[in-house]
Amino acid sequence: MEFQHKSVLLQECIDALNIRPDGIYLDGTLGGAGHSSQIARRLTEGGRLIGVDRDRTALAAAKERLAPYADRVTLVHSNFAEIDAILDSLGIPAVDGMLFDLGVSSPQLDDASRGFSYMADAPLDMRMDKDDALTAGEVVNTWPQGELRRILYDYGEERYAPQIAAAICRAREKAPVETTLELVDIIRSAMPAQALREKQHPAKRSFQAIRIAVNDELCAVSRMMQAAVGRLNPGGRLAVITFHSLEDRIVKSEMQQAARGCTCPPEFPVCVCGKKPLVKLVTRKPIVSGPAELEENPRARSAKLRVAEKL
Repeated sequence: MEFQHKSVLLQECIDALNIRPDGIYLDGTLGGAGHSSQIARRLTEGGRLIGVDRDRTALAAAKERLAPYADRVTLVHSNFAEIDAILDSLGIPAVDGMLFDLGVSSPQLDDASRGFSYMADAPLDMRMDKDDALTAGEVVNTWPQGELRRILYDYGEERYAPQIAAAICRAREKAPVETTLELVDIIRSAMPAQALREKQHPAKRSFQAIRIAVNDELCAVSRMMQAAVGRLNPGGRLAVITFHSLEDRIVKSEMQQAARGCTCPPEFPVCVCGKKPLVKLVTRKPIVSGPAELEENPRARSAKLRVAEKL
């Protein structure tokens, strides 16, 4: 399947990065290279773009799209949580900007064979990196009921998590749950009639939760945020797009903490911790898509862009 993805908040991201033609930039979620192609075209021979993705299909598509800028682009198959290892392997101490467009991409959702979608039948997979061992099938068929309940509630914010987890366990006792639509039917069977009448697809939250668990997404975001600021040059920008409240909470908290500096109790007359702010917040409130983008790309509706600048 051709890897085509509409880049969310494209111009806003380019503006946020404040690109220098001779700078070094890292796109940690390369995808179809929509954002990256716009970064690369603004670089001169002295500039460099490092494109990172867990998905080899995305990397192959990005290589083709970025071919006109091959002299200034380095592609890396890795998890963006490994920023330190990636930059160390390239001999780069710090960069001038980083961009992360979190979550699942449109091609991953639209390619039924990947198992991300609750709208088409496919094996339960959901791996962003097919080299990883853990699949959605293993989560659904082997994880204890309590753990299933936890991820459905914590990662999917699914209020019917106990009922759905119990229904999955009852179903798998009879036979393994092998496909996405089998799982959708089990989820539906566990939900009351009023929930099935809601506008949102009844399996949306559960599929999100299982996908996050399979790809360890929240841990990766947390590790990325803790490493990113330390690998930015002074004046370098960190731009992060999130698509659900769990990711956004991590990004917002880490940026605020890095911008805070002193952690002394308010009653202390003077600072004794000596901590200084590492960044300034470029966006106090997240940037969201305007009406024109939402009309063209409904998936942008939940996108939030937060930006910080290294001091």
